[in-house]
This record gives sequence, structure tokens and C-alpha cells, in this order.
Amino acid sequence: MLLTFLLSLSDGTGERGPSPAERLLGPARAGDKAAREELIRAYTPLVLRVGSQVTGRYLRVGRDEEVSVGLIALNEAIDKFDPERGNAFIPFAEMVIRRRLVDFYRRNAGRVEVPLSEFTTEDDAGNPLQGLEMQEAIAAHQRQVEAEERRQEIARYARRLAEFGIRFSDLVEASPKHVDARERAIAIARMVAEDPALAGHLLSRRELPLKQLERRVEVSRKTLERQRKYIIAVALLLLEDFVYLRGYIAV
Repeated sequence: MLLTFLLSLSDGTGERGPSPAERLLGPARAGDKAAREELIRAYTPLVLRVGSQVTGRYLRVGRDEEVSVGLIALNEAIDKFDPERGNAFIPFAEMVIRRRLVDFYRRNAGRVEVPLSEFTTEDDAGNPLQGLEMQEAIAAHQRQVEAEERRQEIARYARRLAEFGIRFSDLVEASPKHVDARERAIAIARMVAEDPALAGHLLSRRELPLKQLERRVEVSRKTLERQRKYIIAVALLLLEDFVYLRGYIAV
């Protein structure tokens, strides 16, 4: 359940180390070559994961051309990422990598080369990882990176909810207890998100358009008011760039 997931990860301590993106994106974009190389090295497992998803096979650094394409796309993502938009870096980078790989296959272009020696995944002793070890290292690293990005997204979502006067603890009380009631509330939230007029009312006035909804749904005004915070919270997930949390909405 979405609320259980949010509350389990958002313990209020705020004690976590910065992700590679948080530490290195600024210096890398400002021209720090070492920071850029470290950032590319840190997210090489992301390139391998996305590349494997696109190609349907396991990729290796220094062997598969798709890795070169993916690393160039990662470098492009570093330059084009705009932190002011409030998006997380990993979903953005994944999108760029995936698009460039698709473009690569569509164009059927010639060989694209990139120096890969600096980006080889190594163990703590500096020895290249091979075969199963490489796969396990990539999987472990990716789990860690995605967990960090989820926490960043949760913090961003909490700040967005606060603009509507909503806290995570409010959602526990506002969440419909029965499955059918929860499904109806999510359907209403989806209606709000998909209707420009309703979505515009929500985002501009920071309130649920109760009068309009009352005329369009078979739910009483009292029920809408009782579930108001939950509906708003789900509508925001659907309207805005919360790629990780959106997956926890049961529809």
C-alpha cells in the first residue's frame, strides 16, 4: 500500500548520505572533469541496466557498443538535467539513455567509440569484476541508488503536499479503509488529473474542485470532503513527476 510505503521510508530523521547526483552534479556541470568522471562511473550500472532492458541481453563494458552509446547519453543527461524543475536525476538519465539507444538502432549508424578505461566497474581492490560478480555488483549498486532516489522523491512529495496543507500522517486517517472505497477515490483522483479544468483548479487554488466533482461522480459531498486529502495526494502523484511513488498506486 502506498501510505505504508511512504511512512516506512520517511522516518523523519533525514539522516542519509547524499547520493552521487547530489554530490557531483553541480561540480560536473560547472566543468569539474574529475567530478564528471566519478559521476559517470557511479551511474555506469544504470547504463548497463537500461541497455540490458532495451537489448534483452546482458551487456559488458568494453565489449558491447550499446554501452558506449549509453555512456554518451549519460554524459548528455548530466549536461541537460535541470535540478530547478524538481525532478530526480536517475529517471531523467534513464529516459535519455533509453531514447539514445532507440535512436541508435533506428539510425543503424556506424561505430560510436568512447574511452571506457576510466569507467570500468571494479571491486574495492581495483580488480575488474567479471561475469556473475559483475551482475551482482550492478544489481546491488542499482538497488542502493534507486533507494536513494526514492527517498529524494518522497522528500519532494512531502514538500509538495505541504503546499496543500497535507502531511503523511493526515493521509493515514484520510485513506479509505475498504478496497472499493479506495478504488473509487483513486478513480476520482484520476478524473481530476486527466481533466484540464479540474487539474487547473486543483493546482492554482490548491483545493479540490468539490462542486464540479459532486456533479460528475456518484459520491456524496460528505464523502468527497472526508477523502479530500487522499484524493489530492493521489492526483498530485498522477499529475507530476513522481515516477517511483506512482507505481505504488493500486488501480
